[in-house]
Amino acid sequence: MLETRRTDHRGIPVELAVERRIRARNTRLYRLAHWPIWIWVFFLVPGPLTFELFAAGFDVRMGVWIGAVVVGTGIAGLRGRLPGVEPEPYIIRFTEDRPNPVYRRVCYTFAWSAVVSFGLLNLAGVLWAAATGEWQMRAIYDAGYFPLAAGTWVLGAAGRLPRVKRSTRGEGHERRIFYGLGWAVCIAQPTLWLLWGLLPLSPGGNLVKATVFVGLLCGIGYLAYRGRLPRTRPIVPGELAVSD
Repeated sequence: MLETRRTDHRGIPVELAVERRIRARNTRLYRLAHWPIWIWVFFLVPGPLTFELFAAGFDVRMGVWIGAVVVGTGIAGLRGRLPGVEPEPYIIRFTEDRPNPVYRRVCYTFAWSAVVSFGLLNLAGVLWAAATGEWQMRAIYDAGYFPLAAGTWVLGAAGRLPRVKRSTRGEGHERRIFYGLGWAVCIAQPTLWLLWGLLPLSPGGNLVKATVFVGLLCGIGYLAYRGRLPRTRPIVPGELAVSD
């Protein structure tokens, strides 16, 4: 007998909002596990400074900045003003039309900025190196980071990004976009850094780096689109046809 499952018209597995277990409180471990995510997100805000961390190592400026970020996010977390660090979850039903709090909109705006800016800049750098044989990552970051980041901040302030809109009604679909891109970038970039250390700065090595980086972005993005990765399945409100 064939196993049945709920899918949408594209054959993507979905979850029904009415069947999801409602969590009344976030455990201390759950809240603590989410705090480092926001430390990392806000630490990445001054992009060229972060670039130097991977290029030259840790220095005093980074120590001061990370200290400020830890204190700031720690205070926000204790006040329940970081997504996932609240004493109780704000989103109960992912299809509800509720006001999206300012702290969530700010946090996810900066998270989008980190994912989009670093992903696109690294993509530009690795493709340039594969095409020309020259690595110009620092110049690319210096020229491109703040225009990209500022553009993302403007879109976030205008409520034009997933999870940053004024209402939470679309969370069931918007979160899969956010997590899908996050999975792709957060796996592809460490892999690129690893290959940077292992492979020579030669035409062949550069081509391998570019191929692997682009392949991971596309492959993981596709898996996320198909709902095969954690938190990437659409959450829908009502009944759907059951397909084999």
